[in-house]
Amino acid sequence: MQKAVQSPAAERNPTTSSPANEGFLQKLKQLKVGVIPLPLYVIIALIIYGAAVTGNLPNDMIGGFAVIMVLGILLSDLGFKLPILKSIGGPAILALMVPSFMVFWNVISPDALASVKTLMKTSNFLYLYISCLVAGSILGMNRKTLINGVVRIFIPMVVGTVAAIGAGIAVGTMFGYSLHHTIFYIIVPIICGGIGEGILPLSIAYSQIIGGESGAVVAQMIPAAIIGNIVAIIGAGLLKKLGEKKPSYTGNGMLVKEKDGEKLGGGSYEDKPVVFPLMGAGLLVACGLFIFGSLASKVVGIPGPILMIFTAALIKCFKAMPEKIEQGAFQMYKFVSTSLTWPLMVGLGMLYVPLNDVAAIISIPYILTCAAVIVAMIISGFYVGRLIRMYPVEAAIVTGCRGGLGGTGDVAILSAAGRMELMPFAQISTRIGGAVTVILATLLLSVWH
Repeated sequence: MQKAVQSPAAERNPTTSSPANEGFLQKLKQLKVGVIPLPLYVIIALIIYGAAVTGNLPNDMIGGFAVIMVLGILLSDLGFKLPILKSIGGPAILALMVPSFMVFWNVISPDALASVKTLMKTSNFLYLYISCLVAGSILGMNRKTLINGVVRIFIPMVVGTVAAIGAGIAVGTMFGYSLHHTIFYIIVPIICGGIGEGILPLSIAYSQIIGGESGAVVAQMIPAAIIGNIVAIIGAGLLKKLGEKKPSYTGNGMLVKEKDGEKLGGGSYEDKPVVFPLMGAGLLVACGLFIFGSLASKVVGIPGPILMIFTAALIKCFKAMPEKIEQGAFQMYKFVSTSLTWPLMVGLGMLYVPLNDVAAIISIPYILTCAAVIVAMIISGFYVGRLIRMYPVEAAIVTGCRGGLGGTGDVAILSAAGRMELMPFAQISTRIGGAVTVILATLLLSVWH
């Protein structure tokens, strides 16, 4: 039987895909952005981009989530892969700073920015995120760890604050800044607890004491807070690497060391199967705790987020919540922290990191002074934590959160460290420490201006 011979024309014009083409397509399908196959990601990104530039992007949560998700997944994936950056908190740095530069350079369409603003500010997505993290991490935490951690965290927090003030004064005055300017316009903005809870109240107090517009005061204070937050993110990334190289220094998210062989840390529901209806109950508990904190703050005068933390801690300490509901809150926290952290940071970068204010004041001496404040806090937290039977890496991370932009900074710092379970302690460090800083700085300025 004679073998059929394929003509040259048929060889040049095959009717089926060649093995080379099939191999290329197969490789293309294996490429991923985060967990999404690259071709699918490109299609979704083009749809969102097209809607934004043609004015058809919904100005609501759907449009806002679409923008921050598509950017957050890409930037975090790059941050995990790029050399050097991946070792210093690259996902957090890229997710926070690239959108800020995009807004600064006017490359974000007005429709996309409006949708993100609706999601972040009108719908208050940041506080929903923090509520889920606080409620789930506290209710799902080992009870003994919670009790020991809340008591002990104040020691490195106080020591770290003193060290930060000392280092900031030393470096600032060495570069020619006055003592008054170094304290009130560099150190205090970094450790006051963020923009909304710290800088804005301080700007009003400053303007009433020394005169002038509060807006001008804000412009002078925000750069220090932003630079401090970036340095704290980098520090958290380096601490994460230190923990990987020196496992004895870290509890991998646990704050308090083991005692008498008993493990004081970790989630109580890590090994439980995910139950979706319980996650819904956990979301309701998180919302209920936040609303309770807001209502109670009007009566007792303590910030709502702090009351939310202490209420959740009391519920856990006295075992007042059914275990199944605790499990749901914990699993809701795990979903939010693993899926929405980087997108959230994209929204924060767009709306809460004004680079035009930073560019007006920034200089090498200014950056070094801000960095000295954060480095002193982190180093002191590391060694003090080690002395009082806390894991030094975790103690340093939480102490470094004193230099974060409130809840925004806590998210960025803890995500760079890969330890979102420390959120309750970070919030205590940031908010209580920030509130005390605001009060003391106002009193000091009133007698020294």
